[in-house]
Amino acid sequence: MNNFVALEPKQFPAYLEAIESAGAKVVPMGAEVRALVWTDYANPQGLADTLEANPQLEWVQLPFAGVDAFNQIMQGKPVFTSAKRSYSEPVAEHALMLCMALGRILPERIRATSWGKKHADSLFDAEVLIVGGGGIAEQLVEMLLPFRSKITVVRKRPEASFLPGFSGRIVGFEELDAELPKAQFVVLACALTDETRFLFNSDRFALMRADSYLVNIARGEVVDQDALLAALSNGQIAGAATDVTYPEPLPEGHPMWSEPRLIITPHTADTLPQVTRLFSERLRVNVSAWLSVKELTGVVDKELGY
Repeated sequence: MNNFVALEPKQFPAYLEAIESAGAKVVPMGAEVRALVWTDYANPQGLADTLEANPQLEWVQLPFAGVDAFNQIMQGKPVFTSAKRSYSEPVAEHALMLCMALGRILPERIRATSWGKKHADSLFDAEVLIVGGGGIAEQLVEMLLPFRSKITVVRKRPEASFLPGFSGRIVGFEELDAELPKAQFVVLACALTDETRFLFNSDRFALMRADSYLVNIARGEVVDQDALLAALSNGQIAGAATDVTYPEPLPEGHPMWSEPRLIITPHTADTLPQVTRLFSERLRVNVSAWLSVKELTGVVDKELGY
């Protein structure tokens, strides 16, 4: 096997350096290339065309943790690896920050022009529900340890390995509705799949506590945005924060911008400098493993879609 790797369609100098530092040679896509790093999330069709024209490809590395945009084209021959767990630290940090901002009603206080009411909900000893059981969930659990939060994780495969020493509860998706009425902080950190699309709809918001907060650092379409606005306006939940929306960017004048109990951050849980640094490290690990015929990190389960 040669050491050729294609970096398409956008050439990022940091990624080129990482690939070559691992012992590979970056070359244009061609008949001898069996490994591809695809760098454009907005162009799944381009990747589909590249795969069709290059049936010899054996491995495709994607620089995204969520690969829902590519689900339809990942069913063929190549092994796909994503960047899952690469960005867990900054995304979990962002989720923690949003939880604390909601608990201290910062959306209201930032806009306030008078002294107003005194209010504070704390993460200390609070009931926290995390939907999704990947690297972000594990990192967030570790960050919550000093708060003594009572944590429940809802995940697709509750029997799969999780953070060693985790003392909270792990349940399956079928138990989500039973857990929602218990939690004050609900954090969405799941992949977007057919099962999780609009998982949080009007029925689910009706199950949540009136003093609860929703934080979404997963994908915008995990939440029905119309249902979220209704739940906030009628007091079904106390507040929400989201780093993701549909569409993105969220248009000016969209009703979500004027909801006083909602914090919107512009998909900045991880930023380009963070992604570039962390994904470069993933490239070094996986290109080295590829050349050594060792196990790759972040292999996508094509059946689950993540």
